[in-house]
Amino acid sequence: MGQCGITSSKTVLVFLNLIFWAAAGILCYIGAYVFITYDDYDHFFEDVYTLIPAVIIIAVGTLLFIIGLIGCCATIRESSCGLATFAAILLLVFVTECVVVVLGYIYRAKVEDEVNHSIQKVYNEYNGTNTDAPSRAIDYVQRQLHCCGIHNYSDWRNTHWFKESKNNSVPVSCCQPSISNCTGTLTRPGDLYQEGCEALVVKKLKEIMMYVIWAALTFASIQMLGMLCACVVLCRRSHDPAYELLVTTNSYA
Repeated sequence: MGQCGITSSKTVLVFLNLIFWAAAGILCYIGAYVFITYDDYDHFFEDVYTLIPAVIIIAVGTLLFIIGLIGCCATIRESSCGLATFAAILLLVFVTECVVVVLGYIYRAKVEDEVNHSIQKVYNEYNGTNTDAPSRAIDYVQRQLHCCGIHNYSDWRNTHWFKESKNNSVPVSCCQPSISNCTGTLTRPGDLYQEGCEALVVKKLKEIMMYVIWAALTFASIQMLGMLCACVVLCRRSHDPAYELLVTTNSYA
């Protein structure tokens, strides 16, 4: 009966190692996605530490490839040392992912303050040229999120670009795609996006951070199961003479 239990635990371990390899790819993808997306919105927040959870997620994903290899080798070779190392590394990664969850919640709460602090400055730096980074960032956000201005399109009246251009219009990135020949003129406000960008940028960044948090929580749960199975195999192997005899006999054979 004990041998059957050990075999079941080993089967689960091998299966979990395959999951770890898949998880490694998923975590690296999520981390890269966060980096790429935040790069599109980096003008709207100044705290670079917001990306720390994404950096850790990528590091954990890379480490999971190594963990899966160690776990498979240790399970197939029935190595006590290998299984102990496997369990110890899993514990370390589990703690790291718990840190990611905590940091994710901390920085998710800071996103709104960061955007509120920076967005007015970015809009004031807008000059309407593609060579200017803040201008590209604002045009990109307005087109992607279907928004215009900070709270609504009328916020453009307070920007340096609007006052200098003196044409009573907002950037064409504020135009709804369904409207043809839209020039951004404020005499036709129905052609423009009605919602402001500030709330939508905050929502987008918070959603991205939630992806990191949920990914860390999900794979932390899987790693808990991996640690449990490794400990079961180690404990039963050390306390079951019949299993030790079987392993020794198989080794000599």
